[in-house]
Amino acid sequence: MQKKNKPYYITTAIAYASGKPHIGNTYEIVLADSIARFRRMQGYDVFFQTGTDEHGMKIEAKAEEKGCTPKQYVDDVSGEIHRIWDLMNTSYDKFIRTTDEDHVRQVQKMFRKMYEKGDIYKGKYEGWYCTPCESFWTESQLVDGKCPDCGRPVTRASEEAYFFKMSKYAPKLIDYINTHPEFIQPVSRKNEMMNNFLLPGLQDLCVSRTSFTWGIPVDFDPKHVVYVWLDALTNYITGIGYDVDGNSSEQFKKYWPADLHLIGKDIIRFHTIYWPIFLMSLDLPLPKQVFGHPWLLQADGKMSKSKGNVIYADDLVDLFGVDAVRYFVLHEMPFENDGVISWDLMVERLNSDLANTLGNLVNRTIAMSNKYFGGVVENKGVTEPVDEDLKRAVTGTAPRIEEKMEQLRVADAITEIFALFKRCNKYIDETAPWVLAKDEAKKDRLATVLYNLAESISIGASLLKPFMPETSEKILAQLHTAERSYETLDVFGLYPSGTKVTEKPEILFARMDIKDVMEQVEAKNPEAAKSAEDKEDAPSEKKESGAADLHVEPKPEITYDDFAKCQFAVGEILSCEEVPKSKKLLVSKVKVGDQTRQIVSGIKKWYKPEEMVGKRVMVLLNLKPAKLAGVLSEGMLLAAEDADGNICLMRPEKDVPSGSEIA
Repeated sequence: MQKKNKPYYITTAIAYASGKPHIGNTYEIVLADSIARFRRMQGYDVFFQTGTDEHGMKIEAKAEEKGCTPKQYVDDVSGEIHRIWDLMNTSYDKFIRTTDEDHVRQVQKMFRKMYEKGDIYKGKYEGWYCTPCESFWTESQLVDGKCPDCGRPVTRASEEAYFFKMSKYAPKLIDYINTHPEFIQPVSRKNEMMNNFLLPGLQDLCVSRTSFTWGIPVDFDPKHVVYVWLDALTNYITGIGYDVDGNSSEQFKKYWPADLHLIGKDIIRFHTIYWPIFLMSLDLPLPKQVFGHPWLLQADGKMSKSKGNVIYADDLVDLFGVDAVRYFVLHEMPFENDGVISWDLMVERLNSDLANTLGNLVNRTIAMSNKYFGGVVENKGVTEPVDEDLKRAVTGTAPRIEEKMEQLRVADAITEIFALFKRCNKYIDETAPWVLAKDEAKKDRLATVLYNLAESISIGASLLKPFMPETSEKILAQLHTAERSYETLDVFGLYPSGTKVTEKPEILFARMDIKDVMEQVEAKNPEAAKSAEDKEDAPSEKKESGAADLHVEPKPEITYDDFAKCQFAVGEILSCEEVPKSKKLLVSKVKVGDQTRQIVSGIKKWYKPEEMVGKRVMVLLNLKPAKLAGVLSEGMLLAAEDADGNICLMRPEKDVPSGSEIA
């Protein structure tokens, strides 16, 4: 399992220094941090780089609006981004800025090298330009006359410019992608790049501008500034000491090619087409993998200031704490589909997963150790068959997490850790320590049970370290033990027998009430609260009202035996998509206990797919599977219908775990 001192280089996209990053932007740095921390735990020699992208027309315009120089503007914004990255307890090794002198110097030298090689030539650009995306588009690429990436207006541009001969390297890139299936992940992103851009044929790329000045000057033609994407992408090599003249640092030689570029799915084109081609022009190897992660959306869609639905990381931290926010953004993001954030879902996760599953487990274990044995945890070796089942579950967790992390399925890895904690809670119910304590003859058995819990929690807390580092440290401190080394995470019984736990266990996560949370949100950010209220008042999530009761048409009576044939349970919706070519159907992946079902429902009119993710719903499990619109459905979601035909999903009144039986 150990990867002693093997170099591992991971990067995030550098944040565009046009404004304060919202929680969707912040998700990426937390995701990268969890991967970097996990690799370090495995024994890799990790270098983790992030930073800020600080040039371009958009920034020049914003600085003018604010009445300051572009450099003053980006200094302020970069400082704010730096602050939030630190607030989220991210363990980056370098924070690069594209205004750094050594980066500027190398970009100029790279541009010259590409020009002298014949890959860049001077011409005239005529076409459409999206300032927010810093992207060039042809007429045919526009969607309804707007930018196909962000949907905002484009402006006509006509100016002298330098162009890069993209078509020169396109066949080589196509061959590379075909022979390196791991290069672009997920696979859907690879298919998008191949089918929409590479296979139809690449046009030459405009790589300089003369219509504004805030950029890196082309040193042999100073009226031109380097296109912001050529400038920004090269940070991945300049940040670790690349030098065009052949004097690259030992650090560059050690870490390049990068093991992982972690980026948002909206900039996958720049990282999997432009960047590899730039590297080919420089005669450098390509990064090993580019992962285009999905977006973290507000419940009513992509976050934007114009919608008034922006949520910031520091506001969330003020309410919930750093590790609760880290847990939420990591746990709620599927591997490939967009995740959804909302205030009520945050509170639900805090109360059910963090306060109940984890916090209550640690608190109960320490409290019982103090109550029954003065805090001393000893392994008396009085075992029963249920112990072996616990041990198998606990020692099998690390290999399962390693498998998930190799696939970058971070949310699934966290789910495995919390499955370990849930198994510990089940073990408490199975062994009933409070019953054992009443019988003096069973004191040694009680001691063994509490030892098994302390050992299991210490392993779980060690595994939790990359994702919730502060919480991991707090748990281990209360157990008075050290973080477990990675190679021993699949070994049970290393918690030192005779250890004395803390006398007063700390409450790791306090339960919260959504009403109290929304009062605080409204006091600090009325727009965010208004957005949440609008969602609650939407037809798909109606509050109780004074609507007239409906007449219930009786059906033939059934016996209890008839009812008992139906198996109902609580499920949690992991992902949801529209069924192609259907006006009514959504298809959901629903987690019910330890299994996942695919269920098709005719609720598209009342629920958006992104709204569904994270909901706890009531499920009929043993309905015979059937195909609806060609899609297999393995159950049914229960819903109510009012007199107007509006549908409302039936949901548990209180926090109950997925898989809970409905009877």
